[in-house]
Amino acid sequence: MFSKMSITKSTGSCSDNIRRLREALDSAEAVVIGAGAGLSTSAGFTYSGDRFRRYFADFEKKYGFHDMYSGGFYPYSSPEEFWAYWSRYIFINRYMDVPKPVYNDLLSLVRDKDYFVITTNVDHCFQKAGFDKKRLFYTQGDYGLLQCSEPCCRETFDNEDTIRQMIEQQECLRIPSELVPVCPHCGKPLTTNLRADDKFVEDEGWHRAAERYENFLRTRGNQRILFLELGVGYNTPVIIKYPFWRMTAQNRAATYACINYGEAVCPTEIEKQSICIDEDISKVLTELVIAF
Repeated sequence: MFSKMSITKSTGSCSDNIRRLREALDSAEAVVIGAGAGLSTSAGFTYSGDRFRRYFADFEKKYGFHDMYSGGFYPYSSPEEFWAYWSRYIFINRYMDVPKPVYNDLLSLVRDKDYFVITTNVDHCFQKAGFDKKRLFYTQGDYGLLQCSEPCCRETFDNEDTIRQMIEQQECLRIPSELVPVCPHCGKPLTTNLRADDKFVEDEGWHRAAERYENFLRTRGNQRILFLELGVGYNTPVIIKYPFWRMTAQNRAATYACINYGEAVCPTEIEKQSICIDEDISKVLTELVIAF
């Protein structure tokens, strides 16, 4: 529907666009939030630089990678080494709080609105900030869940207790062999519940959330909907970005808003319905809260 040739970048002053977004929030009958990695990055969940070195200097020294993502794909020689890395990775990105109150600011803006959140993030920040878990759809998984690597079943398993034990008991960048997680049904290794291939498990909770999201969109019809896209890039645009563009084009009462530093764009077909803000999300949300 939309071609790359028809994309337009952010226009107008940042302050004017923030004012327009504040007005769109106030008048919206429903708000659909689409969140990508840029939102958590703005909140302080960075995967390289000082934060990486603070928690993974020992792994960097031994294995030679320089950011958390690279560490996640490193070919460790044993499951004990693999889980020493991944337990620490999961702990700091799932069970620790983000440094900045970005998610709290966002919740304060929509708490009293009819809202729903769809996100490709897997760090659980929305729920930790107090968003209603029945209004959240984590499409790509959750750092807090494990699944069978086969998979032999469509089931996931909470990992917090296991992860904390791995953190406490690891030595020399290895966990004890008895802590290596295995599937309780088939005995095969458990792995992270993250969408990477066709083995990703969409469990019962995933399907219930997908159904709630679809029902939310269907029952709001042609209401004044604000599609608020935050930090969504082009790794998986078919999940949030392209559907937001399409639904805005189909509803003349809808508004599409994109806050994304360096990538605030929209199709020219919906330019008059769009607010694109090329700025740090944290800064924009802070100003929106102040203007509330």
